Amino acid sequence: MNYRTIEDMNQVILKRLHILPRDFDLIVGIPRSGMFPANLIALYLNKPIADLNSFKNGHIYKSGARGQFIDTKSFNKILVVDDSIASGSAILTCKKELQELEQSYTIEYAAIYVIPGKEKLVNYFFDIVPLPRYFQWNILNHSILSKSCLDIDGVLCVDPTPEQNDDGKMYVDFILHAKPLFIPGAPIGTLVTSRLEKYRKETEVWLEKNKIKYNKLVMLNLPNKEARVKANCHALHKAKEYQDKNYMLFIESSMKQAIEINQLTKKPVLCTENFQMVFNSQSFLYNIKSGQNLSFIRNGLLKLRNIIKKH
Repeated sequence: MNYRTIEDMNQVILKRLHILPRDFDLIVGIPRSGMFPANLIALYLNKPIADLNSFKNGHIYKSGARGQFIDTKSFNKILVVDDSIASGSAILTCKKELQELEQSYTIEYAAIYVIPGKEKLVNYFFDIVPLPRYFQWNILNHSILSKSCLDIDGVLCVDPTPEQNDDGKMYVDFILHAKPLFIPGAPIGTLVTSRLEKYRKETEVWLEKNKIKYNKLVMLNLPNKEARVKANCHALHKAKEYQDKNYMLFIESSMKQAIEINQLTKKPVLCTENFQMVFNSQSFLYNIKSGQNLSFIRNGLLKLRNIIKKH
C-alpha cells in the first residue's frame, strides 16, 4: 500500500517546484482534489488561481477583492493541475473540455502523483507512485472503505468527555447527540468499537441520523464500564475482527491502539490523530494482496477481473 499525506504532497511540490517554468499567468485546479495542490503551487509561484469552471467561464477573482474579476484577455499561458493520475480519464476529459480555449491560451498540465506509464499524459509530474495508492485528502471517500474496519469514537464522532463517559444517562445522551467528525462518503465494511453491546440501539440511531452506510457493527460484549476497564482489551477486540482476510485497512483514532492493532494483525492501520499510516509489520500474504510483494500476481488478477467484467 502506497499512502501519501497532505504533508507528503507539500514536500514533494517544494522539492520539485523547479520543474515548473515561471511564465505561467494563471494556475487552474481541477475540482475537487486538484484544488489543493493548485493552491499550493499558486502560492509558491505567486500567481492567480481559479477552478476549472471559473476559468472556462472567464470569472477569475482578484486576490483579496470581492466581486472584482481579472480580465482573462491578459492571460497567455495556463497551468492546469490535478492531484493524481491513475487511469487518466479525468485529465483526458479536462483536456477535451478545454480544447476550444487552446486557440486563445497556451495550456499545459501538471499532476502531483502519477502511476508508472502515465507520465506522458501531463507536461509536468512531481512523483511516480504505483497502485495501490491512497491519499489522506480522499481516503474517506475511497472504495477501500468497503473492505475496511473503522472505529467510531474519535473517527466518526468526537470522543466522550470523562463526565459524559459515566455508563449511564449522560453517556446515552452523548451517543445520541455526539458531534460528527469524519463522515465517510463511501460505504464502510465494518464498524468496530469498544462501546458496550448494550448501547447498540443508541449507536445505530446516531449512525442512521448521520447517514453512515456500513455492513456490520461489532461492539464489545461486556456488562459494564468497570468490566471494560478491567479487561483493557480495546486493541485486541478490534484486531480480532480485523484479522479477517477480507479487510485491507483499519481506521483508528488512538495512535497507541493503532500500533497495537498493527502488531497483532500485521496489517496497516490509519490513525486519525495525525492521519499517519502504521504499517511497519505487514504479513507476506497482505503484501501480495496489496501489491507490495510479487506485484505481477495482483496485476494479473486485476487484468483478469477487467476481462471478466467486459464479458
